[in-house]
Amino acid sequence: MRSYQSSDPAVESGGTRYAVAAGFAGLLLTLASTAAHADATLDKIKQRNKIVAGILLSGGPFGSIDPATQKPVGWNVELARDIARQLNVELETVQVQPSNRVQLLQQGKVDILIAGMEVTSERASILGYAPTPFYKVGGTAIFPAASDIRSWNDLKGKVVCLSQGSNYAKPLTSEIGATVKGFKSSSESLLALRGGNCAAAVHDGTLLNPLATSNPEWKDYRTLAPELIPGDSVVWVRKGEDDAAAAIDKVVQDWHRSGWLITTEKRLNITPASPALRELHEKYKNGGA
Repeated sequence: MRSYQSSDPAVESGGTRYAVAAGFAGLLLTLASTAAHADATLDKIKQRNKIVAGILLSGGPFGSIDPATQKPVGWNVELARDIARQLNVELETVQVQPSNRVQLLQQGKVDILIAGMEVTSERASILGYAPTPFYKVGGTAIFPAASDIRSWNDLKGKVVCLSQGSNYAKPLTSEIGATVKGFKSSSESLLALRGGNCAAAVHDGTLLNPLATSNPEWKDYRTLAPELIPGDSVVWVRKGEDDAAAAIDKVVQDWHRSGWLITTEKRLNITPASPALRELHEKYKNGGA
């Protein structure tokens, strides 16, 4: 953002009348700059006919690399693809990690994030987002079935692996009393768990529950219930990008109205089915908001 300074000698000498006028003018410039910034992303997307989506590929049906095509597939990709379709632009995807996703969005490397980020007050203070959630998810712990862990309180005093930037770190440390060890990605965290570097790993239930129930490599591991701090999964934009957020929110509401998310969940064999998707479909199918 450019900074403008007055060269009026009266202002420089501290004249009250001119200082007030200059201050008011500066406020107008700031407001104008903010308004222009708010339109920047949506205008840029339309001008270049392309939206750049940062997506999390942590494995499983929510995001992974197809070994046959080496292309990203899964829930996060499907959502990004349909946002591009409804905005009538092309799609470019950028793989992000929990450790760098916020920075990539703030730096303008991506236009939006569909990256396993639930709404928290801390995140909302530095980023903008489409307010209608596309999913609801919380954290779960995965650990060896032979361990003595039976509840969240059993993690007290134990080392827990998670992704850097995870919103599960705060309740694990301040409420449960665990010691957290952060890794750049969930795959590194899970590798550390299997290597005996932590007693458990905590990530989204959408990632860990399918591992424990259907992946033979994890047959000797189990997960915890209920989920830790379940929250709304949303599409994120830069702070102040209200037009982009509004355009994407319209798309998300259309997903709920039509039942497209429920159909997509079934097609990708995501289990168990999310009760929140049914609730949101009922809310929006008759034009609710």
